[in-house]
Amino acid sequence: MELSPARQKLLFVVIVLALAVVGYTLVVPALHSHGAAAKPPATPSAQPTTVSPSAAPVVTQVPAGSVDIYAWLPFTQQDLAAAAAVAVTFGVDYDTFTYTESAAGYVGKMGGLITSQLAATLQNGYSMPGVAGLRTGQQQVSTATASIVSLRGFGPSSLIFLVNVAQRLASTRGTSNGSTQYAVTLTGSGGNWQVSDIEFATAGNA
Repeated sequence: MELSPARQKLLFVVIVLALAVVGYTLVVPALHSHGAAAKPPATPSAQPTTVSPSAAPVVTQVPAGSVDIYAWLPFTQQDLAAAAAVAVTFGVDYDTFTYTESAAGYVGKMGGLITSQLAATLQNGYSMPGVAGLRTGQQQVSTATASIVSLRGFGPSSLIFLVNVAQRLASTRGTSNGSTQYAVTLTGSGGNWQVSDIEFATAGNA
């Protein structure tokens, strides 16, 4: 049956609307599905992580100039200075002599600087025939100066200094200068020190 123009126009509109509905039904869900696939899945927010720093070694800083080394030693700074003064004075007297001087006079000038045992040893050495004969025969006159080189060792009541003694020796053979290092041992405490031994630095009191 042939439709009239009016019915044909109405049928066209119905078909167009039907196609529109079908297209919407097919296309719109697909778009939503595609958008959902394209969107990255939500991830849980990262929780702040607390990292405990590794334990660092504790270092105690000692302020410069605050360390009193004498607190670790069996003597004070004043004790050391007093002993050093005795060692220097003894070093001067030890190499200061004249050919006109007796053994007793030589040792006597050292007064209370030396022990009685060392006084006897030095007096015997000074009066030995070979030494005394050479000193008198050449008319030797010796003067000396002394200085502390270092502290070699110490104990509860003893100190050992390295002492450098510079000697000027005048005799009938002329004048000579030289120096010798001695290891000088002192015994005592506080401000009361006496020299108890003397050796060449390379030989004794190590």
